[in-house]
Amino acid sequence: MTELEDRLERFETLTAECELITKLATDSTKREFYLKLSEQYRQLAQDMRQAIATRAAA
Repeated sequence: MTELEDRLERFETLTAECELITKLATDSTKREFYLKLSEQYRQLAQDMRQAIATRAAA
């Protein structure tokens, strides 16, 4: 597994963890924080997928 694939896996894991915390949080402030954090990790994972595809095409 390449470094980019390792990072992709990490971002996907962090996204899932933040989504779980969002669902379990009873405090609306924490829920909103982890929701935004999961969205940021999801975007990073998407960017990483794109970088992997670009590298594979080169």
